[in-house]
Amino acid sequence: MKHQKEISSMATAKIFPNSFAFLLSASLVSLLLLSYAFQGAKSRMEYSSEDLQHAHHVLHVSSLLPSALCNSSTQALHQKKSSLQVVHRHGPCSQLHQDKATKTPRNAETLFQDQARVRYIRSRLAKNSAGSSDVKETDAANLPAKDGSVVGSGDYVVTVGLGSPKKQLSLIFDTGSDITWTQCQPCDVYCYDQMETIFDPSKSSTYSNISCDSAVCNSLLSATGNSLDCSLSACVYGIQYGDSSSSVGLFAKERLTLTSTDVFDGILFGCGQNNQGTFAGAAGLLGLGRDNLSLPSQTARKYNKFFSYCLPSSPSLTGFLTFGKDSGKGSSKSVKFTPLSTAAGLQDSSFYGLDITGISVGGRRLSIRASVFTAAGAIIDSGTVITRLPPTAYAALRSAFRQRMSQYPMTDALSILDTCYDFSNYKSVAVPKISLFFSGNVEVKITPVGTMYSETVSQVCLAFAPNDDDGEVAIFGNTQQKTVQVVHDGAGRRIGFSAGGCR
Repeated sequence: MKHQKEISSMATAKIFPNSFAFLLSASLVSLLLLSYAFQGAKSRMEYSSEDLQHAHHVLHVSSLLPSALCNSSTQALHQKKSSLQVVHRHGPCSQLHQDKATKTPRNAETLFQDQARVRYIRSRLAKNSAGSSDVKETDAANLPAKDGSVVGSGDYVVTVGLGSPKKQLSLIFDTGSDITWTQCQPCDVYCYDQMETIFDPSKSSTYSNISCDSAVCNSLLSATGNSLDCSLSACVYGIQYGDSSSSVGLFAKERLTLTSTDVFDGILFGCGQNNQGTFAGAAGLLGLGRDNLSLPSQTARKYNKFFSYCLPSSPSLTGFLTFGKDSGKGSSKSVKFTPLSTAAGLQDSSFYGLDITGISVGGRRLSIRASVFTAAGAIIDSGTVITRLPPTAYAALRSAFRQRMSQYPMTDALSILDTCYDFSNYKSVAVPKISLFFSGNVEVKITPVGTMYSETVSQVCLAFAPNDDDGEVAIFGNTQQKTVQVVHDGAGRRIGFSAGGCR
């Protein structure tokens, strides 16, 4: 017996006598619709027709609010044999959402938890730079004790099979974490509430513990940042996400089923028997970081550390997580790659580092010194909700954005978001387009849903926030990644982007 102990009509009313005039009228209709979005202000900036057409998104205000129903007709555009469906864990497409015991957090709570995750990331990077597990995690230590997960407030979930016979489990997928883990029976100390039945390793014929004196057990330090004494013959792992959220249990091997054709024996994972945090009903976490114990590294023989994902524009839609080389070929537009950052502190970390080179607002590149972006570098993270920028860069972005939005009434800040508008009296609005630029001349155009963050039309905010100082790492968050196919080529040490990966 095995031993267990331990994420308009007005413009078209006029009739023109010939086809040229008809084409002209169509153009006028387009311009009028755009200009109407700017009406209602006594004083506003002057915009050329080119600005209106190419520098702004025109949005129906109602589109800023999520739907309460899952739109099953808008499936992800990327269907491959090694592909998993991605759903927002708080959206109507998620089975977790159907669990009445799981409450959907309000935006203020989501942003509070998002800030906790950012502090956790900073502490991990500081620990990595120091090369010691004894680094004092000041940011994490100062967080209030709160029962809730900071592995990501806007987490996305996939369903995988574990064990023999396989047990279907909903796991948060996270590019900022390395260890894959799930709650396990017996819950010797504590297990939080989850939707599915907790995994019982005693009922699986392919489960086995890892020995405490093995090289694999010793490698947990780099993946978790924590080293545990061998009080048992079996290997014990422990991972803490910044506040009271944590998982401790036995490190083990098990069969993992991603799809019907993609089954892996001997995948290393954490069998958690002391797990703190609600994790919104998910059974655990799927670690997609760069450490040797992450899933991309463990499946490298088949996938060569290559995977891509697309996060849907709304919680009422679905995206995808796909493994293997084919995962970078599904978009209608070509993937543009930027190399992983070689900046100090990022090159050897388990995070995916990027080099931001610039920002544009309304089609115009902002004047920001290159040193602002290179001071601490940047990472891309599927679990951070709001993109964090160096304060110098954010100040330039905010100024340009506010200038182009001066015709709309501002309202109170929402937590870390300080540029918010009241669109209650508008049916449509014109929002300036924003792009981020990365090394290799790669431009990522932020979609409208990635530009604004809202819970009600009376408080719609610019979805970017500043770090405390320019010396802190920037983070490309999941709100700005929506509908973009993000390709991770671990072996090639590069990240790719392609617009329109999903809806």
